[in-house]
Amino acid sequence: MPQPAEIELFRKDYVASQVEDTAFGRQGDPKKVTRTLTLDMSDSMRFTPDQLSLRRGETVRLKVVNKGRLPHELVLGTEEAIRVHWEAMKQHPDMQHEDPSMVHVAPGEAGEIVWQFTQPGEFRFACLLPGHFEAGMQGRIVVR
Repeated sequence: MPQPAEIELFRKDYVASQVEDTAFGRQGDPKKVTRTLTLDMSDSMRFTPDQLSLRRGETVRLKVVNKGRLPHELVLGTEEAIRVHWEAMKQHPDMQHEDPSMVHVAPGEAGEIVWQFTQPGEFRFACLLPGHFEAGMQGRIVVR
């Protein structure tokens, strides 16, 4: 359980002046969400759906529902960024971190990411908890 000082480190509130651009977009303004997409997570190590098609510039709310008994997460990124993050997680499986492009979801709970996809291309989402990515818990996002 995070202590009060740690909670501040994990905040993902939208503050326009603190938003950072990445190769796969940036944290989205919740007031500019054009649609909500729901992704289910399961202990079969799958996301449903596992493919999304979006428009460049679109701000979406990705609602993630954990229907399993295990914790899961959703991490957005380029294929390379996901692989680098996965390698780091293998070296440090207890690593805890928070970023606007990821959400950790306890069993039976839901979480969300609000993201603006500013670049066209093919991007990834994955659960990088130990064993989950290797078991196939990943998906694809195509932005046109």
